[in-house]
Amino acid sequence: MIHLSETLALQTVEDFLTCDELAQLTKIMDAEHAATGWKPTHQADVVPAPPLAQEILHSATARALPALRRALPSVVADATWDYTELTAGQEIRAHIDGIADPGTPPRRIGRLGVVLADAEDGGDFYIATTSHPAIWSGTTVGEAEGFAPGTPLTHRLPHVHDHGAVPEWLRDTPRTRWTADAPAGTGIAYGAQVVHGVLPVRAGRLRKFVTDLIDTRPPHNG
Repeated sequence: MIHLSETLALQTVEDFLTCDELAQLTKIMDAEHAATGWKPTHQADVVPAPPLAQEILHSATARALPALRRALPSVVADATWDYTELTAGQEIRAHIDGIADPGTPPRRIGRLGVVLADAEDGGDFYIATTSHPAIWSGTTVGEAEGFAPGTPLTHRLPHVHDHGAVPEWLRDTPRTRWTADAPAGTGIAYGAQVVHGVLPVRAGRLRKFVTDLIDTRPPHNG
């Protein structure tokens, strides 16, 4: 049974990726760039990580599950990993991914991100907390959907190109920002109902991977 606290949790795994894994992933993504010529066409554009990167990241998640499940005990596995880059002047504005379809597995309990390479300046990940009621949709779920009775759901603003159209309910909500000081290779897991974003990159290029943390084991995890 999924509890509200899981969807608002925060957990880090400082050794999520080893130095060797970071080096391997860098080579894989550099080769992918060279082969495909991919560059982000939108701010915070994402593409699926290539198969070799998926293998490394799935293995790292499986290794980290005991630590992740201390804060998000309903999480069983990770979903497909995506890759994104941000360059100078780009950011990911505050948003909530939310729980898309709470009655249908796999349910997104949280998200997990790991930086491949930090920007030279800026690009810090952050979460934001608030006691303001505006982020809550008024909808609740319960045992029929696999949640604790009376679990409230936030509004949701999932990852979209540019995050340009921030709705008024979020834009005008007072909140407190908590900025992460986490080096490349550290996994940062956060509940699906947590407000979060990435501060503007001031110099260099931020490279990172992100995935959903879900309550049902997908085919890639056997």
